Amino acid sequence: MSEQTGPDTRALTRHDISSPFIEIDRAEWSRLAGETPMPLSEAELDAYRGLGEPLDLTEVSEVYRPLSRLINQYAIAGREVHRRTRRFLQRGSDQPSPFVLGIAGSVAVGKSTVARVLRDMLARWPETPQVQLITTDGFLYPNDELERRGIAHRKGFPESYDRRSLLRFVSQVKSGVPEVRAPHYSHLIYDIVPGEFTVVEKPDILIVEGLNVLQPATAMHPLAVSDLFDFSIYVDARTADIEEWFTTRFLKLKERAFTDPNSYFRRFAGLEDDEARALAHEYWKGINEPNLIENIRPTRARASLVLRKEADHRVQKVLLRKL
Repeated sequence: MSEQTGPDTRALTRHDISSPFIEIDRAEWSRLAGETPMPLSEAELDAYRGLGEPLDLTEVSEVYRPLSRLINQYAIAGREVHRRTRRFLQRGSDQPSPFVLGIAGSVAVGKSTVARVLRDMLARWPETPQVQLITTDGFLYPNDELERRGIAHRKGFPESYDRRSLLRFVSQVKSGVPEVRAPHYSHLIYDIVPGEFTVVEKPDILIVEGLNVLQPATAMHPLAVSDLFDFSIYVDARTADIEEWFTTRFLKLKERAFTDPNSYFRRFAGLEDDEARALAHEYWKGINEPNLIENIRPTRARASLVLRKEADHRVQKVLLRKL
């Protein structure tokens, strides 16, 4: 039985005229990098590797070089559309709107690593030297507010975010407001940090990364943040693989971040591995898998591009939305 909700993009081929996507295997995709230079070194990759997620120069070269080239082309085309629109409206002094890139996917699927790698690779292109990244974690309601609303157990679900504030933030960036501030979220204390902000200052590209950034508009929220994206990426993998990655990350956090006296999860630092694995499974089955199935994966078909990862974390297939 298929675990998918909505179109099963894994079954699509480039010859499927009923599909909104073109399917490209890794070998063909890697050739699309052309003469794009390799901008990252092995030493730089150490700063991008997520917990338990392998990332090497081969992956960057074969997957992210062509991807950065494609997004660069979209950004250039977006500027040209903006220029032509200014000419039509006879408003020659307006500045181009920042290009907004959304990145979605499950907990532990590696979307944060994708976002960080693309941030630095896109900044190496001469047309887009200023690239900034924000995560939607900063727009989660504070823990006290989640408790007040009775949804602390649904943290990460769509209703746990201040969607109006997120939409206002991206709208202001896209409108060219010189300085826009996003709340800062700490994974150490598992909460919003009062008085701390990420400042975004008129970037060429803004990357917005988060679980539910591709959610559509609703009757209650008639404009969605995804409506403001110029390009979007969904990082995809089998549910069983993501659960294993989540468990592996949890075990590593137990040995590292959880040992910090200030950590919200300090109480888990002393667990035996089998106890930690059982607890990770409980969190996955009770929170993360339901969120993936009910909310996150159904938005996959709305993406401009899908990165399909296999059990070894490597991208083996790319699905690009047809124009």
